[in-house]
Amino acid sequence: MMKRFIVITISLLSVFAAAAQEKYTLSGTIRTAKAGETVIGASISVDSAGANTVSNEYGFYSLTLPKGNYVITYSAVGFESVTDTIHLNSNKVQPVVLADHVVDLEAVTVATNTKGRTISGTQMGVEHLNMKEVNTIPMLLGERDILKAIQLLPGIKSAGDGNSGFYVRGGSTDQNLILLDEANVYNASHLMGFFSTFNSDIVKDVTIYKGGMPAQYGGRLSSVLDVKMNEGNNQHYVVSGGIGLISAKLNVEGPIQQDKSSFLVSGRRSYADLFLPLLGDSANKGTRLYFYDLNTKMNYILGKKDRLYLSAYLGRDVLKLEKQFGLDWGNKTGTLRWNHIFNDRVFSNTSLIYSNFNYNIAIDNPNNNLNIFSQIKDLNLKEEIQWYAGSAHALRLGFNSIYHTITPGEITSSGKESYNDLILQNRYAWENAAFATDTWKMSNSFSLTYGLRVSSFAIMGPGDYYRLDAEGNVKDTLRYKKGDLVENYWNLEPRLAAGFKLSSTASIKISYARNAQNMHLISNSATNVPTDKWIASTNNIKPEIADIYSAGWYKNMGNNVYELTVESYYKWLQHQIDYRTGADVYTNNAIESQLLTGIGRAYGIEFLMKKKRGKLTGWLGYTLSKSERKIDGINDGEWYNARQDRTHDIAVVANYQVSKKWNLSANWVYYTGDAVTFPAGKYVIDKQIAFYYTKRNAYRMPAYHRLDLGATLQLKTRHRGFSSELAFSLYNAYGRQNAFVITFQQSDTNPDVTEIVKTSLFRFVPSVSYHFKF
Repeated sequence: MMKRFIVITISLLSVFAAAAQEKYTLSGTIRTAKAGETVIGASISVDSAGANTVSNEYGFYSLTLPKGNYVITYSAVGFESVTDTIHLNSNKVQPVVLADHVVDLEAVTVATNTKGRTISGTQMGVEHLNMKEVNTIPMLLGERDILKAIQLLPGIKSAGDGNSGFYVRGGSTDQNLILLDEANVYNASHLMGFFSTFNSDIVKDVTIYKGGMPAQYGGRLSSVLDVKMNEGNNQHYVVSGGIGLISAKLNVEGPIQQDKSSFLVSGRRSYADLFLPLLGDSANKGTRLYFYDLNTKMNYILGKKDRLYLSAYLGRDVLKLEKQFGLDWGNKTGTLRWNHIFNDRVFSNTSLIYSNFNYNIAIDNPNNNLNIFSQIKDLNLKEEIQWYAGSAHALRLGFNSIYHTITPGEITSSGKESYNDLILQNRYAWENAAFATDTWKMSNSFSLTYGLRVSSFAIMGPGDYYRLDAEGNVKDTLRYKKGDLVENYWNLEPRLAAGFKLSSTASIKISYARNAQNMHLISNSATNVPTDKWIASTNNIKPEIADIYSAGWYKNMGNNVYELTVESYYKWLQHQIDYRTGADVYTNNAIESQLLTGIGRAYGIEFLMKKKRGKLTGWLGYTLSKSERKIDGINDGEWYNARQDRTHDIAVVANYQVSKKWNLSANWVYYTGDAVTFPAGKYVIDKQIAFYYTKRNAYRMPAYHRLDLGATLQLKTRHRGFSSELAFSLYNAYGRQNAFVITFQQSDTNPDVTEIVKTSLFRFVPSVSYHFKF
C-alpha cells in the first residue's frame, strides 16, 4: 500500500510539474499612435511574475511566461503607459500602440531617457540621448547637435573648439565607430568640426556604448555611436524645419500608403557665404564656405512578418577661395534593410550597406594647378538573428562582411610648370566577423551576458607591400596581383558582463571585452582635419587590440527622481600607432615607414548624478582619468601622455521649465588642457632659428572652461496642428578666451626673444533660431 501511495504521489507531482512548466510566448511590435514609428527600448513588464523585457531596435518584443493570467504594462519615455490583461494559454501576437505623453507642469514630468542605465540587466557604459532634451541644450550658433550633446556626458570628451572628433575613455578619435542607420560614417563633421553631419530633427535614437560593447559591434577599440533616423510618419503628412543664423533646414514626411508605408526627406544648408559679397571686397565674390546634407528614408510593411527599409545620406562641405584654393569633403551612405519575424521568438535583420568618404583639394596658381583626391569606400553585408529562447535566455548571432577600397591619395598637376603626378597605391581589404551572445537571467537578482566575436581582416592585392628594417627604411618590395592574399589577421574577441541587484534601487555590474581595430586614422597635426589619412592594417601595421575591464555601481534615489552612477575602467592597449618625429604621411607610399607602434593604457573613474523628473532636470558629470602610450623611438621608450589625455573633465547641464511657453537651459564645462609637444629650446643654423623638441606631449594647453545659456519660447499653437518656437542661446557667456592653438615665433624687435601666440576662436556668440512644424 505504501509503495502504491508513493507511486501515485510521484505521478501526480510529475503531472503538476509538467503543467507548471507549460509556457507560452507573448510577442509583437510597439508603435507610436501619432506617427506609426516603431518604439526602441520600450519596457514590457509583468509585476506579478517578476518578468520584464524591452523592445529591440525595430520595436519587436518577445516574452515567454508560464500559462496563466497576467497584467502587462507597456511603457516608454515620452509616451503614455498602456496596461493590458492577458490570458496566456497559447502563443499570442500582441501589437501595441503608445500615445504621446501630455506634459502637465503641475505634475511631475519626465525629461530624460533612462533606457541605457537601468538597475537590472548587465549592460554598462551605455547612454541613450533624449532628442527633446538635446534640442534644449544651448549650442554654437543655435545649431542643435547630437555630437556636441554626447560630449557633456562623463567619459566622453570634446576634442576642442573647431574639432570634429571626440575622445572616449582615453581612446583616440578614430577609435570610435560612428553609424548612421548601420552605415559607417568616417568623418562626422561640418565646417571643419564646428557642427556634425547629423540633423537632429530627423534622428530617432542615439545610443553610445563607452565600454563593454555588445558582440554585434566591432572594428573599433573605444566606443560605438549608433544613430538611427526616423522612419517617416505613416499616418499623415508633416512638414517641419528651422531657420538660424548660419543654416536652414526643411523636413517632409508622410504616408505612401497609410499604415503600410512612409517616406522621409530632409535637407539642410548653411548660407553664411551668401552674405560675403555684401562686405564689398571683390575677393569675397568668389569665396565659398558652406555645407549641405540630404537625408531620405522609406519603409514598407510587406506583411505581418516582413518590413523593408531604404535610407540614404549625402553630405558635403565646400571651402573655396577663387583662383587660389579649394577644399571639399563629404560622406555618402545607403542602407537597405529587411526585417523578418520567423516566429514569436525569432527575429532577423538583413542589411546591405554602402559607405563612401572622400575629399578633394585644389590649389591654383598662374603656372601650376594641383589636385589631391583621397577616398575610402565600403560595401557591407550584415545578418543578425535575435532568438528569445525562453524566459531566461535572449540570444543574438550573426555575421557581417565588409569590402574596403582605400585611395590614400592621388596628386595630379597641370599648367605651364606641371609636376609628375603622384598616385599612391589603392589598398584593398576584406573584413569579416561572426558573433554570438546570450543574456542569461539566472534569477531576479543576477544576470549574465557572455559572447564571442571572431573577426578576420584579409589584406588583398593588387599592390606593393614592403619589408622594413628597424629604422623604418624599405629593404624589400613585395608585389601582389589582384586577388592575392597579402596577410590575414584573426582575432578572438570575447565579451562578458554580469549584473547583480543589491536591492530594488541599487545594483553592481562588471564587464570585460576585447576589441580589435584594423582601420587607422593617421595625423601629425595638432587637430583632426578632414584631410587626415585613413589607412588599413598591412603586413607591418598590425590590428590594434584593447582589453577593457569595467565595474560600476548604480543607485536610484528619491522615488527614482535621482540617479547616481559610478563607473570605473581600465584599458590595456596593444599595437598603438604614433608617427615618427618629422614624419611625412601624405606623399609616402610606404606609409608604415613613417609610423611606430607600441603599447598603451587608459584608466579612470566616472561619476554621474541625474535629476530625471520635475521642472528642473539635468545632470552633473565628472571624470578623473589617465591615458598613456609607450613606444620605442618616442620619449626614449618611456611612458608619455597620449594627445587625448586629460586629468579632469566636468560638465553641468540644467534645464528648467518655467512655464508652458518658456524653457531655460544652461551648461558649464571644464577640462584639463590637452597634452601637447612644445619646443624646449632653440638654436641657429645658417642664421635661421630652429626650435628644439625633447619629450612628446610633455606640456599642457591652458585649462578649458565655458558657460552656455539658452532659452526656448513656445509660440502660440495655431489651428491644424501648426506649432513654432524661438530658440535663443549665448555660447561662451562670460567670454573665456580658450586657446585653440598656441604657436611660437621670434620677436620682431628682439630676435633673441621668443613670443608665445595664443589663438582663440569664440567669445560671446549669441544666436536665435526659429523652428516650426505642421
